[in-house]
Amino acid sequence: MARLAQLTRRSMLGMALALCMAGGQTATAQDSFILAHAFVTDHIVDPVSRRFAERLTEVSGGKMTVDYHPGGDLGDYIQQFEQTMQGGIPMTMAGLATDFDERLNVGYLAYVVDNWESARRLYGPGGPMLAILDGVLADLNLKLVGTIPGGFGSIAVRKGVDARPSSFPEEAAGFKMRTPPFEIGVRRFEAWGFAAVPIPYSELYTALQLGTVDGRSFGPPQEIWEMRDTLGAYILTRDYFDVAFWVANKDWWDALSAEQRGWIEAAAADAVALGWQEGERRENAELQKIKDYGIEVVELTPEELAKAKAIIYEKEWPWMTSIVGEELMAQVRKAAGVSQ
Repeated sequence: MARLAQLTRRSMLGMALALCMAGGQTATAQDSFILAHAFVTDHIVDPVSRRFAERLTEVSGGKMTVDYHPGGDLGDYIQQFEQTMQGGIPMTMAGLATDFDERLNVGYLAYVVDNWESARRLYGPGGPMLAILDGVLADLNLKLVGTIPGGFGSIAVRKGVDARPSSFPEEAAGFKMRTPPFEIGVRRFEAWGFAAVPIPYSELYTALQLGTVDGRSFGPPQEIWEMRDTLGAYILTRDYFDVAFWVANKDWWDALSAEQRGWIEAAAADAVALGWQEGERRENAELQKIKDYGIEVVELTPEELAKAKAIIYEKEWPWMTSIVGEELMAQVRKAAGVSQ
């Protein structure tokens, strides 16, 4: 019932947003359209979005323009994801909102990739994970335009906590780890031996300040930098690759002319290329800032990484198969080169 009420509230807000925007969007949907996201403007999706808007104006000769809304002024990422499904927003860049289809959980699966080379191969332009997820998104009335890399998510330890858990499950026992409030996050860290505490992102900073948790998970370097005053160590598990999925409403997309779709595809390809060119450089720069600030950065040893992966492949991947089905997971295993 709680989940139903939550979705109902989101739907009501979504309908309100759609009605507010309908008057301005319907008449001009073919020549000016909204691109929105909930990321802060120093996230990599901002320069990617601005490059797209500039290039679209150029390639279309000014016939198509973007009404750009960064920073969540049209709702959080779940609300914007839903609004793009419904057509209130033509385009958004967001995380995968698993409330709407459990198969989207494969976007959060651990150790599909663990370095930038494999991330580019699987999630970059033309990568096999894009084809897999585009098929799921199509059932939600969404077209996958591209992906923007946010970097690898790892775990961080709160200031004042002496533990530096890097060998699982032995060193994880008794450590209260904040996870995002979705099942795959909780299951992963319980499998590794942590006491998983699901907390929404909006409450995470306060939880770290107050000592509600000992650390946090799913943290790419940019988020660690943003919360640097609360953190003492950053352990590079690299279990999760953070990706912003750029999606368009499929009905809106299909209603465009072939020429208009060509303009958008050309501009988007240029913008996505910028994201993948800059992604690794930005991650390395943020890691250096974290080190310079005085946060201890811990690399897993090859043995620790192998053990962490073995637990994931033994527990998380079979559970994911039970959620999304053997056919979909077979595609993921083939793309990732994982035989388990």
